[in-house]
Amino acid sequence: MAMSPAKITSEQEDQMFRLLRQLDIAPDASQRVTAQAIGVSLGRLNALLKQATDAGLVNIEDRNGPDKRARHTYAITARGAGEKNRLTTQFLTRKLSEYNALHAELTGSTSGLTPISNRNSLMEHNLSPIPELYVSYDSAQKLKVEAGELVSHDLTPRQICDLELLMNGGFNPLKGFLTEADYDGVVDNMRLTTGELWPMPITLDVSEDFAASLEAGQDIALRDQEGVILATMTVTDNWTPNKAKEAEKVFGADDDAHPAVNYLHNQAGKVYLGGPVTGIQQPVHYDFRARRDTPNELRAYFRKMGWRKVVAFQTRNPLHRAHQELTFRAAREAQANLLIHPVVGLTKPGDVDHFTRVRCYEAVLDKYPQSTTAMSLLNLAMRMAGPREAVWHGLIRKNHGCTHFIVGRDHAGPGSNSAGEDFYGAYDAQDLFRAHQEEMGIEMVDFKHMVWVDERAQYEAIDEIEDKDKVTVLNISGTELRRRLAEGLEIPEWFSFPEVVKELRRTKPPRSKQGFTVFFTGFSGSGKSTIANALMVKLMEMGGRPVTLLDGDIVRKNLSSELGFSKEHRDLNIRRIGYVASEITKNGGIAICAPIAPYATTRRAVREDIEGFGAFIEVHVATSIEECERRDRKGLYKLAREGKIKEFTGISDPYDVPANPELSVETENVDVDNCAHQVILKLESMGLIAAE
Repeated sequence: MAMSPAKITSEQEDQMFRLLRQLDIAPDASQRVTAQAIGVSLGRLNALLKQATDAGLVNIEDRNGPDKRARHTYAITARGAGEKNRLTTQFLTRKLSEYNALHAELTGSTSGLTPISNRNSLMEHNLSPIPELYVSYDSAQKLKVEAGELVSHDLTPRQICDLELLMNGGFNPLKGFLTEADYDGVVDNMRLTTGELWPMPITLDVSEDFAASLEAGQDIALRDQEGVILATMTVTDNWTPNKAKEAEKVFGADDDAHPAVNYLHNQAGKVYLGGPVTGIQQPVHYDFRARRDTPNELRAYFRKMGWRKVVAFQTRNPLHRAHQELTFRAAREAQANLLIHPVVGLTKPGDVDHFTRVRCYEAVLDKYPQSTTAMSLLNLAMRMAGPREAVWHGLIRKNHGCTHFIVGRDHAGPGSNSAGEDFYGAYDAQDLFRAHQEEMGIEMVDFKHMVWVDERAQYEAIDEIEDKDKVTVLNISGTELRRRLAEGLEIPEWFSFPEVVKELRRTKPPRSKQGFTVFFTGFSGSGKSTIANALMVKLMEMGGRPVTLLDGDIVRKNLSSELGFSKEHRDLNIRRIGYVASEITKNGGIAICAPIAPYATTRRAVREDIEGFGAFIEVHVATSIEECERRDRKGLYKLAREGKIKEFTGISDPYDVPANPELSVETENVDVDNCAHQVILKLESMGLIAAE
């Protein structure tokens, strides 16, 4: 809890700052040593300790040991660590102001140093250490015990990514999740309340019930998905945001076709919490550990190597030859060393998994000069926010010690909106970055779309080719690459490296060898289960891959017997089906699902879960509600009409008709075998089943 400046003087705040800093460094030192270290009398030290304990900043415990003069040990609390961070910034700001005044008095001119409130880090040089939010090792051990008694919040994967970059300085100057005032400033004009540039809301979204259980100023423990405490947070703000406004301002449109907007409305909690964070330990990563570096670790590496200029390349896709040419050009243009800095946190649904991508990067690293190139992994949860994301990525790379940043065509663009048009202009990201790069302290290296000129056997920027009518310009889009991989077609060496193609083919074999999910949806009694059973038999007759049927009634009995039929429970049931289907698909099997699945947002979430591993084929069994009611062998529609069954799809609960299913089948006056055969033909046309 921050101390009110109206009640204490600057000198008292300086003393409190020095006390907290000293207790963090030497928690077991005697009072006499502590008093000498911070330059106060023993009487004043006792007064400061009482003030700190009363405010909940420090715990004092009896200490048993041979040294009778050191009877106590001191432990900074989570609140104390947050207060120390605040007082550190305040102390440095005041000292800088005093220095500027003295400099002006002696020389008649300003010092030229940038005020701390306008900096992106406390140290301007790209090789100097930047602030982290972690406490010392000894303090962390004590905080773990204290935090075990606090109310806990289990972080989502995206929140874990955000927390890691908050704690290690990647999101500097943020000291925690945004307060409501900072959030409003970021959403409206990309500014924190201090005036600093920050384009992306970094918020802790939680459920309404959890938020309602908290009080202002309460400390909570932040845990990973296995229950490990990573940090504590003092909750200073608790509010319900205007998510439609956030979508419009940050992502350019309140359109669910944008993955971040879909997440905002359909996955994120309804309430945001804000407040300072105290880091206890970083998340554990078991993969590619030698490739993961904090900002300060990268800065130390650059310092050791003598790199004064470093250009960073952001990527969430495998590296192909066009990327190599682009990065070579960027390094030459900036006369800088190259950092390949791929994102391995959450990216766009459907992207190649990061394990495959990192293997691809490692396979082509020897194509780069080792003395001037490095690779490090960034555990960032992307938002695909185009122009704002480019500025955000630039600030993050500045924090990692880079002096230049490559911004290409449609940087971090999510693709098409609901009208089939791109969310952002091809060079909007470059324009916004250019407008802010001087303030950011990192320079943009802008690049256009690179294409292969066959006659000259080299890559060139499309806008720089003056003889387009006289040469053969070749390019393979991401969509075309995926098609060639799926169908096992040749990928020319001018486009990609054989090593990369080999890795991609290992993970993405031809579609006829991949697992996939057929997801039937429709009203109760529409014929989903009957068609699904017939399809299962036909696929088993073909052989080659295991087939599993996840029928609605079977799942309700074996996976979801405790669930009711509320919207929340229906969503949970479908997500369970999606999880099982994704595991089957990932392991090369065929999952056939046949629930009602009335809600479009839940079906979309299941699609995103599965498409990371294989194809998702949505089949709408488009039997009319009248025909389903006429069939009604179980008498359910009759009971629903009488009000004896509540929340019944099509009667008292809505059904979102699929807008763009892969297949829609009519069952009225059509036999089951024909319906199942339509699905088989669709699977053949998609390359998912093929003759041996």
